[in-house]
Amino acid sequence: MTSATITHHQPAHRPMPPALVFLLATGAGLAVASLYYSQPMLGVLAGQFEATPGQIGLVPTLTQLGYALGILLLAPLGDRYDRRRIILGKAAVLFVALLVAAGSPSLGVLLAASLAIGLSATLAQDIVPAAATLAPESHRGKTVGTVMTGLLLGILLSRVVSGFVAEHAGWRSMFMAAALSIALLGAALWRGLPKFVPTTHLSYGALMASLADLWKRHPGLRRATLAQGLLSIGFSGFWSTLAVMLHAAPFHLGSAAAGAFGLAGAAGALAAPIAGRLADRKGPEIVTRLGAALVTGAFVAMAIGPGQLWLVAVGAVVFDLGVQATLIAHQTIIYSLEPAARSRLNAVLFVGMFIGMALGSWLGSLVLAQFGWQGVCVMASLAGLAGLGVRMLPHRRNA
Repeated sequence: MTSATITHHQPAHRPMPPALVFLLATGAGLAVASLYYSQPMLGVLAGQFEATPGQIGLVPTLTQLGYALGILLLAPLGDRYDRRRIILGKAAVLFVALLVAAGSPSLGVLLAASLAIGLSATLAQDIVPAAATLAPESHRGKTVGTVMTGLLLGILLSRVVSGFVAEHAGWRSMFMAAALSIALLGAALWRGLPKFVPTTHLSYGALMASLADLWKRHPGLRRATLAQGLLSIGFSGFWSTLAVMLHAAPFHLGSAAAGAFGLAGAAGALAAPIAGRLADRKGPEIVTRLGAALVTGAFVAMAIGPGQLWLVAVGAVVFDLGVQATLIAHQTIIYSLEPAARSRLNAVLFVGMFIGMALGSWLGSLVLAQFGWQGVCVMASLAGLAGLGVRMLPHRRNA
């Protein structure tokens, strides 16, 4: 039986094949990495296009806004159509968008390509609910945690890779390499990804209207979206300004050094499957609170001791672990609310998350210019504290 004839039905007790879990985790990581290759290169790109910090800050902002729009407008289609076809189509568009970014003759073209990269990189958010659908309920938290580990490692290691490649081979080479990775990923997904049976026959208009209905009916979805969005403000504010901060006095460090901090964050991401197992055994609520507390504590420590690079590295480990653990727990919560609407529930959660990401990039650039690195850490601390407050409020079951 070929992959073209396999459907998503699984025995209730049997875990997914490890090779398929690995493929989905790799796919999520490579797709979402496309959003972040530019961040360690912002100092280089600003010099290339003679752009101000505010202008060059539009590159990550538009990428993340494109991602939020893509999740809102495209990800719900995963409940209506075969996710396999959607994932492969987006991979083709992402390949082209990365090639355009590599050849950008001006900042305007790069900004347009950045928006397209964000829109099409949402194939990562088709992969995550696909994993939740394929996994049996008893292994869902662990499986989603593993796939989300691949996603977060893609976010974090993309900075390491892009910083190194940009410094030694130029920023255009980085975008070319990214395009090649997506081409190879598309081929692997075409061979290894099963078909998925749609769970609804709603029209596109009704599908989009149902997002508002899901938001109204499920307090757990509202709570998860708000809390994750607030944590994402600090996460994005940190990573979108780190390269600019390190590029300036007194450090004068290049893009490779900025990207290397992604290794610190990746160390935290490796603990993410533990969060998934803890959510399966103890319930996701405790994981959301622990994760939000880690995020807040890390940023408070960096705000108290600004400019200490060892503290920045340790903080990156802690808050990246906290953000990832909270996200996995939030996904565990929302996927249990209405199984037939997992793509739409996931879309709402990630729209909120990436609105927070875009807001964090924008605010981070403004705060860095006005108040310096300590101001960025204070902003991130306040956002983390607000996210923790949302999770600490009294709530109903699965909220």
